[in-house]
Amino acid sequence: MLFGLHADRDDFLARLEDILKEKAHKMSFNKTNTLELIHQGENTSVEFKTKESRAESLAREIVAFANTDGGTLLIGVADDGTIQGISDRKNYEEWIANIARNNLIPSICTDFSLVTIADKKIAVILVPKGKDKPYQTKDGKYYIRVGSTNRITTQAELLRLFQMTGFFHYDLTPVFGTGLKDLNFPKLDDYFKRYNLDFSMENEDQKTILLQNTDILAVNGEATIAGLLIFGINPSRHLYQNGISFAYIRGNTLDEELIDKQNIDGNLDYQIDTGVAVLKNHLAVPSRIVGAKRVATKYIYPDKVFRELITNAVVHRNYSISGSKIRIFLFDDRLEVISPGRLPNTVTIEKLRFGVSFATNPVLVKFMENLRYIDQLGRGLPMVYQEATKNGKKVKFEEIGEEFRVSMEI
Repeated sequence: MLFGLHADRDDFLARLEDILKEKAHKMSFNKTNTLELIHQGENTSVEFKTKESRAESLAREIVAFANTDGGTLLIGVADDGTIQGISDRKNYEEWIANIARNNLIPSICTDFSLVTIADKKIAVILVPKGKDKPYQTKDGKYYIRVGSTNRITTQAELLRLFQMTGFFHYDLTPVFGTGLKDLNFPKLDDYFKRYNLDFSMENEDQKTILLQNTDILAVNGEATIAGLLIFGINPSRHLYQNGISFAYIRGNTLDEELIDKQNIDGNLDYQIDTGVAVLKNHLAVPSRIVGAKRVATKYIYPDKVFRELITNAVVHRNYSISGSKIRIFLFDDRLEVISPGRLPNTVTIEKLRFGVSFATNPVLVKFMENLRYIDQLGRGLPMVYQEATKNGKKVKFEEIGEEFRVSMEI
């Protein structure tokens, strides 16, 4: 994704201090917070292991945590939470460090603490959310954490892990059964005129070569996902996940009165333009007469904020998640934009306000930049944050499961 912000110095230093405090807290384990973890029981981010655990078993746990959201291993605790302790005759810190270095591909750094509870020692290992996903065991298996268990990734999950690294770009994937016949030639002609190319005058072979060289067609002659989303005649016919589901709800929760519901399909530029128009249509502008003028009594965001939120969603969503569309909910108190897919490896929620740059779908980014819907200066979501906060509105960025959500007070 593309983000960036020139935050003011005080705001930056305050947030940096919070991050450092959070990091220090995570790396410091004592009797109290270790007992709290044990009382929670095994869950998505906590795993118990006895002192007899083998290196291969611990490697699977570390891989699963690193491929998901990180977690904590407690060695010397039985599955039911009974504290058994570990042996003094073994250097567990060195052993764990060797497992994380030699039994994982790529290796990962963990934090080790030794905590004594009731005269029994527990090894506490903090596994961070991996920055070099996907991780695998030395026998070539990829694991993720699901609930309190680990399991081998499915093909789709592994695909998403590779996509998060930036080594594989799903928007370049050819769409089965498509070709020249599924592309909008007038739109292509208008696009290439920007580069002094007369697409309409080329013969079919020349058109194919041009479209392959610009990643609109794959080498096998099928349209790429990016090509279909931007230049396809009816992209949703082949990409069922394409589109936006919009709902306007009178109230502040999903179970209250539904006023309007719309499905916005078509090319990405059309979705953006239509989505902005739909939002503006439903956002009332209360006002009163002051002298000879009508003056708004409530702040309304400029169009660029809504345009950026929708653009960010359609360009940076994970299109390999086929069962989910982008969802926009307009409540009385807030606007929510939810897009399928997690943040890339190099991007965290904490960084969104301060400026990082990563393109999940670089081909889509290229096309939308050429169409003047985005720039690559990283001024997108941070602009939204800045516009809201300077007008006293709250904005929240969240990862929830396999989705990214922006919630903005209106």
